[in-house]
Amino acid sequence: MSQLSQSVPVLNVLIIDDNSARVAAIQNALTGTAYDIQHLASTKSSLLKEVESSNADIIILDMESPSRDTIESLSVISNYNPKPVVMFSTQDNPALLQESISAGVSSYIAGQIDPQRVKFILDVAVARFNEFQELKKELRDTKEKLSSRKWVDQAKALLIEKQGITEQEAYTAIRKMAMENGEKMEVVAKNLVSMAKLLAGGR
Repeated sequence: MSQLSQSVPVLNVLIIDDNSARVAAIQNALTGTAYDIQHLASTKSSLLKEVESSNADIIILDMESPSRDTIESLSVISNYNPKPVVMFSTQDNPALLQESISAGVSSYIAGQIDPQRVKFILDVAVARFNEFQELKKELRDTKEKLSSRKWVDQAKALLIEKQGITEQEAYTAIRKMAMENGEKMEVVAKNLVSMAKLLAGGR
């Protein structure tokens, strides 16, 4: 086992490229780095199938102009199995750039591949991808907290109105029910509000 594999996680790379000489140059440039080219595929192949079969950690796409199917496939990957994607294209097209980024491309390079710069480009793409995923997680966590707070506030208001207790007592009661039932406070709060609506509707 090499020293690299002992200290740095190796990322499996999927290359979609029809130029065998260019692929060989990239392979040579990435030898001894944290990027291991495990799978090669043609631009005519199904991107979704290639990604699934290769178990790739990062994707390199090199094509003159990405097709609509390619953009849609990248969007599916971004939504369900996100990973860093580097796209090389001969098209210096701002609209295509924006469309590709929106579909989940981490780095869009217009022009020919310089094999000696590929490692640096991959490093940047991975860093951008990780940062973006962290931002998405923070946003998701914030939305969940706001949703949870909304339900707890509704349940507190309900208990205050129906039982004539203080806000702190209502909060304590919801927390106690959550602990006793092994559930999140949001779940208990939703159940209380739903039950109150059900009872009110049955009158």
